[in-house]
Amino acid sequence: MNAATAALDPVFGAVNLAALSYNAHDLARRANGVPIRVASKSVRCRGVLDAVLAMPGYRGVLAYTLAEALWLAETIDDVVVGYPTADRAAVAALAASPELAARVTIMIDSVEHLDLVDSVVAPTARPDIRVAIELDSSYKSKLLGHIGVWRSPVHRAEQARALAEVVVARRGFRLVGMMGYEAQVAGLGNAPKGSPLRGAMVRALQRSSMAELVERRAAAVAAVSELAPLEFVNGGGTGSLEATGADRSVTEVAAGSGLFGPHLFDNYAHFTPAPAAAFALPVVRRPAPDRVTLLGGGWIASGPPGVDRLPQVVWPAGLTMVPREMAGEVQTPVVGEPATRLRLGDRVWLRHTKAGELSEHVNELHLIDADTVAGALPTYRGEGKAFL
Repeated sequence: MNAATAALDPVFGAVNLAALSYNAHDLARRANGVPIRVASKSVRCRGVLDAVLAMPGYRGVLAYTLAEALWLAETIDDVVVGYPTADRAAVAALAASPELAARVTIMIDSVEHLDLVDSVVAPTARPDIRVAIELDSSYKSKLLGHIGVWRSPVHRAEQARALAEVVVARRGFRLVGMMGYEAQVAGLGNAPKGSPLRGAMVRALQRSSMAELVERRAAAVAAVSELAPLEFVNGGGTGSLEATGADRSVTEVAAGSGLFGPHLFDNYAHFTPAPAAAFALPVVRRPAPDRVTLLGGGWIASGPPGVDRLPQVVWPAGLTMVPREMAGEVQTPVVGEPATRLRLGDRVWLRHTKAGELSEHVNELHLIDADTVAGALPTYRGEGKAFL
């Protein structure tokens, strides 16, 4: 990508089209025929979303806010919001449009979510709002306690059925789906570099978690299906496509991060995505003979603070960040033998820990085809959108 982008001045983001294509096809292969709903949070570029949705094996978008879903639903006819909303203006916009109400599904895990919608627009003054129930997919380990993420309070089949009963009986809503995200399997690296014992422990934990979840999710889906015909049951993520897709109660899986292959996924045993996305920073200082300073770089990924949330310096090989400074908002010093040969204006390439967060820092993604820049696609930011 360095040769292809020689005429571009950093800072900029780039996507290798061959790597993106490989990842998209590999995700579909791993899903083994189960449709993939694209997680837009991990892409945040409409051009990429549209291209992937045109491929076999992909169907619909899993959005991260209702405002984003409404925007995407102007051109995409199946958008599920993966998280509950408290955005009253967005609820009002959804309720004001029969077309959007037919295309967008909101997520709930409590009666309070229904109450909020009703407080914005009365049931008699709106089309039915499509809703899906989120099932808590965390694992309750006897030894380690809660493993996973704190999302829905709906954990057991009887809890899912009780909430479904309220939805079905309540005017102005239509229950159409269920969702569950097993973060402890999909988003937890099971082959961390240099830690084989930890990797073995994580893989054992993931096997136990999936065995428990498959049984519990099947019971919950069966209980809810007795009350309403479900159009979809969504589950999983990039790291769990095989395991989640094998769950017969699941009708579709979610994935997005695997399209760009950020370095978070360098730590998985069962798949290896191509590093499709990266960003370049310019050398702007030489504070010492063995080091240079890059402009910007503090593009820290979400999650527990740690070195694994920092961008990874990938080219020139042999550069490392300075331990007492690391990646900063306006500068990132790097040290190593290659630094002695770098000049002002040269670029250093980095990979983000996660996928979609890269798009929050650049207005466009340059598309690399072999040794040429084939074009550029605006990110959400480039289109003037900042949803979260």
